[in-house]
Amino acid sequence: MHSGKRIVFLTGTRADFGKLKPLMQKIQDDPSFDLHVFVTGMHLLSKYGYTCEEVEKAGFRRIHKYINQNSSDRMDHILAKTVSGLSDYVTEIRPDLLVIHGDRVEALAGAAVGALNNIRVGHVEGGEVSGTIDESIRHAVSKLSHLHFVANESARQRLSQLGEPDSSIYVIGSPDIDVINSSAPPTMDEVRRRYEMTFDNYGILLFHPVTSETGDLRRQVRVLVDELIKSDLKYVVIFPNNDHGTEIIFEEYERFKQHANFRIYPSIRFEHFLTLMRNADFIVGNSSAGVREAPHFGLPAVNLGSRQKNRVHHDSVINCDTQPGLVCEAIRRALTLKRESTSLFGDGNSAEMFHAVLRDAAFWQRPTQKFFVDIP
Repeated sequence: MHSGKRIVFLTGTRADFGKLKPLMQKIQDDPSFDLHVFVTGMHLLSKYGYTCEEVEKAGFRRIHKYINQNSSDRMDHILAKTVSGLSDYVTEIRPDLLVIHGDRVEALAGAAVGALNNIRVGHVEGGEVSGTIDESIRHAVSKLSHLHFVANESARQRLSQLGEPDSSIYVIGSPDIDVINSSAPPTMDEVRRRYEMTFDNYGILLFHPVTSETGDLRRQVRVLVDELIKSDLKYVVIFPNNDHGTEIIFEEYERFKQHANFRIYPSIRFEHFLTLMRNADFIVGNSSAGVREAPHFGLPAVNLGSRQKNRVHHDSVINCDTQPGLVCEAIRRALTLKRESTSLFGDGNSAEMFHAVLRDAAFWQRPTQKFFVDIP
């Protein structure tokens, strides 16, 4: 029987796993901790590439897989099922800490289960703004979490504004910078071989549904597909996440299949995705990758619509409405931008800092009872 502190990481998507992985590896490598992984969400859906296999391939040993949805479920159903499955799991293994990430319903389920079972919850990348329902979920997760591992100073300030005590907030940067700076990312040739991609020059398309705008989604995606076909450039297209409205995106993406300029993938491994970004000409869509990781590579981003509203302001990000003519024009502008790398989310030592916090005995003395801290 393992005697160390038992830590459960919850992962529901290819994106959160990419960010949590460096933290998980640090914990697994330290014999004073006992790492467990609760894998759920999109990871277990074959349509999105059954990415739970990536978690297994990464060498994590104690993995629990839980299917929390089928294709007809709404977000509240998925939340309810995740709460139910995770509750049974934590009752069985009694973790000392539950680590969750970001702003998806799985994170909300994790925070609720931890709070209601008096289990410490550590939230990675809270305190950020992201537009859409995701932002409300992220702040709700922060209020249910006990400990916060944030990416930068502005995120820390927002959590203070939400009444969180400063002593519970640790600025560690964004763990994806650790992956970006890692010594041996896959080469572009390896990415081309693995994904059978022959393009030399290409843009990346990543477009997710905005749940509060589903009435306008069909029009938005139709315009987007029209514009990209018209641009006559080559694109690596990656499936959206599984929010309400995804089916509409899939239906419109069918039109890409008649054009040789488009290669479509359900999912791409995080490290390979970073190599794709490093070598792309631009990224278009409304993914956080365009406003978070892209500036780190100096990669120009065409950010469409409201999904990343107020997320980050940077010269390499061109904000654009999804309207005929405007998207092509923004892409043309993006191709003229000079590439300059900038880091808004730390120096790539997040895993080290996270590990150091958990090694500190004082961390484990923090009470699980929360009190609102008024700003004087």
